[in-house]
Amino acid sequence: MGRVEQAEGAEPVRRSDAGGCLAVAIRIPVRVVVLVLVVPVRMGWDALVVVGRFLRDAVLRPVGRALAWLGRALFVWPLVAVWRYVLVPLAKGVGWLGNVLLVVPAVWLYRWLLTPVGHALARFFTRVGAVLAAIARGLYTGLAWLGRYLAVVPAVWLYRWVLTPVGHALAWCGRQAARGVGLVVTGVGFVLYWTVRVLLVLPALAVWRWVLAPVGRVLAVVGREVADALGHAWRIAGHLSLAVGRFLGTLLRWTVAEPARWAYRSVLTPVGHAVRDTVLRPLAEAGRGAGRAARQALASTRLSVRQARADVRRMLFGEPAERKPVDRREPSAVEARTLGSSTTALTKD
Repeated sequence: MGRVEQAEGAEPVRRSDAGGCLAVAIRIPVRVVVLVLVVPVRMGWDALVVVGRFLRDAVLRPVGRALAWLGRALFVWPLVAVWRYVLVPLAKGVGWLGNVLLVVPAVWLYRWLLTPVGHALARFFTRVGAVLAAIARGLYTGLAWLGRYLAVVPAVWLYRWVLTPVGHALAWCGRQAARGVGLVVTGVGFVLYWTVRVLLVLPALAVWRWVLAPVGRVLAVVGREVADALGHAWRIAGHLSLAVGRFLGTLLRWTVAEPARWAYRSVLTPVGHAVRDTVLRPLAEAGRGAGRAARQALASTRLSVRQARADVRRMLFGEPAERKPVDRREPSAVEARTLGSSTTALTKD
């Protein structure tokens, strides 16, 4: 019970300590070497990823969309137009022509010529077949009787009284010969088994147990440590690459982006406002004034032309007849009452 409690209370062995002293001895050098080798690879990989994403978003996607639109414009739309406005009407016309020239005559020929002829031939061959079937049935009966008594009965007698006893004797001889051959093969196999076991299996087992298994364990420990070192180095290289990327981003921001932003805010924006207030706005006001003057001139010209046209029409056709104005105001209460009484009187009459 004490051993069981001690085994249950013991801490589980970690995988990193499973190799013993050998794993501890090779772990630090392997991790240092792998870290030195992996850091440039990881940083180069991260740089390639950034460049690839930039090319994908800035170059490949616009080019792909442009090529897709160009392909639709050059191939898909013409093919669709040809299919819709050329091939489909042509196919419909050919189908209608084939129906009129082939299907309708073929149906008429099948219905009014081939069907009656086929029915007549079917009746003829049915009756001829019945006669031939009766003749064949008689011939089959006669030949079956002759074959039974000329071939089947002698063959059965030969099999039962001649071939069966001879076959039993040959089978007994074969079993005895097979038993003797089996004893010989068993003895030879026993001798070969022990020969191969002593000369090949036992030496191979000794080599496996005392040479290959220890070497394999050592190689397994080394491979596991190398794999762990690669994982740690890849993660550390990722952190280093992230730090370098942030440093470069901060450097570009303080050396390029911030000066450009300061120049935009402190230099370009005041200059732009000054140009807008001193040059662009006066030009815009002058342009709007010129536009208003041009519109007024056009309106006055249009009014003069309209008046001249009215004068010419008046000289040729005289003054137009005056139109009487229509009173569109609503009737007052007294007028509405008078109109309602008159309507009532007319209704009674």
